[in-house]
Amino acid sequence: MAKKINKIAVLTSGGDAPGMNAAIRAVVRSCSYYNLECVGIYRGYQGLIEADFEVLNARSVRNIINKGGTFLKSSRSEEFKTKEGRAKAHKNLTDAGIDALVVIGGDGTFTGGLYFNNEFNFPIVGIPATIDNDINGTDYTLGYDTALNTVVEAIDKIRDTASSHNRLFLIEVMGRDAGDIALNSGIGAGAEEILLPEEDQGIQRMMDSLEKSKKSGKTSSIIVVAEGEKSGKNIFQLAEFISQSHEEYDIRVSVLGHIQRGGSPSCFDRVLASKLGVGAVEALADGKTNIMLGVHHQKVVHVPLETALKEDREFDQELRRVANITSV
Repeated sequence: MAKKINKIAVLTSGGDAPGMNAAIRAVVRSCSYYNLECVGIYRGYQGLIEADFEVLNARSVRNIINKGGTFLKSSRSEEFKTKEGRAKAHKNLTDAGIDALVVIGGDGTFTGGLYFNNEFNFPIVGIPATIDNDINGTDYTLGYDTALNTVVEAIDKIRDTASSHNRLFLIEVMGRDAGDIALNSGIGAGAEEILLPEEDQGIQRMMDSLEKSKKSGKTSSIIVVAEGEKSGKNIFQLAEFISQSHEEYDIRVSVLGHIQRGGSPSCFDRVLASKLGVGAVEALADGKTNIMLGVHHQKVVHVPLETALKEDREFDQELRRVANITSV
């Protein structure tokens, strides 16, 4: 029989993402609604090890739904990767009378939660928050929609200057292992070519695309490159390679970087965060553990953490086909 849950803690770990604050708010206010105590843990798993706790109530999270980042702060804890560190974290939780834990983050956060649950049988529920959208079992992760809109807006502005000159812009977006941001923003912003880490197309495909653009009369082009794509050692080497065979282009490189992580979360991310935050508290109260709350076909779903962490994530071939057709 599952232990009755009276006190729930919440933390954010790994890279920050827009929507994390909205998720924290939903967890805290759900606890208040169901007459449960809620504790915020600062600085992720490191704060768990150092007992950096604060009791939160419904008023503690006012006016944060529209804020980017995470007011609980985030960090990557090397100490939590050790058994000794996790044992210290468990003692702090039990000493504080905490019965369950909501962890908000990506694959590193979920891996830590999985180890912790396996070792101490401590109730854990995860909420996926990463702009890369690279978690299995959910259609969307918190922060992805906001980051996508930020990228499209930036590319739109870059195209204004590209079309005013005979320029080729290489634009690097985030996506170490997953090209969701690159593929969707490339389609949304009308890029001539999109380079993704899931594909091994090589540099020749891009060169062929540039030749077609030249023959069709295009005088400027936008190429979106996911940071994990390795046609060259880096995007600057890629630009140098292109310049050697396409002297007609005035080539510019733009690395959007951490601007993609910041900013006020979109309405979509705020609503998604609220749904998942409420769902996480309700799942723990119902005795569920070792799961991630995701969304599939607009519905909140429970996904085993092991499934969420699987690496064989399906690539959207239909979306790639759309990109190829619309870039002619």
